[in-house]
Amino acid sequence: MKASHEHEFEAAPGLPELLPSDEKILWQGAPSWSILAIQAFHLRKIGIYFLCLIALECIFLVNDGVTSSEIFTALVKSSLIAALALSMLGVVVWFSTKTTMYTITDKRVIMRIGIVLTLTFNLPHQRIASASIKNYKGGSGDLALSLYPTDRIAWLHLWPHARPWKVGQPEPALRCIAQVDKVSSILLSAWQQVNQLDKRQREAAYEPRETQAEQQGQPA
Repeated sequence: MKASHEHEFEAAPGLPELLPSDEKILWQGAPSWSILAIQAFHLRKIGIYFLCLIALECIFLVNDGVTSSEIFTALVKSSLIAALALSMLGVVVWFSTKTTMYTITDKRVIMRIGIVLTLTFNLPHQRIASASIKNYKGGSGDLALSLYPTDRIAWLHLWPHARPWKVGQPEPALRCIAQVDKVSSILLSAWQQVNQLDKRQREAAYEPRETQAEQQGQPA
């Protein structure tokens, strides 16, 4: 399976080339900035970490007998550095959401990701072994796709669009999307139709065929 390729332009939003005439888009979407910031980039946890550092700095300065004006100046400097770091991380999250487009068609899942180097991953429904949902508040969540062992995509190529802590066998994920239950239903329906058709075709290919002699009632 050709999982990914680089591209410099798009024939349509989220698509490096126009879809075949017999393929149609069922859903398109992108991550929510606020949820991606909290769940994937841990912006809230990092903010709490900075607050703890600033509180410890204040305690140490007070214990050292530093004057109030010096404590205030030191805390302002630390707060500005923390705010700058969080703002820079927030910008990275913003670019990540703006450069991401998830597409579900009746034949595959297409993930256009990447800030500097844009990649597109084409995941045919036949090569998706299973899917799992992680729900967040407000109906949003992650939709992770489990691939067959022969189909492997490097975790670093996917991040942050990968299921957390699945490094050994990375799972591409539609991260922090709205109405994740509705999207999963769309994917499930398309996946079932493709795989049921594929199963019927395989069964027809291996179905025993009568020889011409048998059809005429004669021994083969």
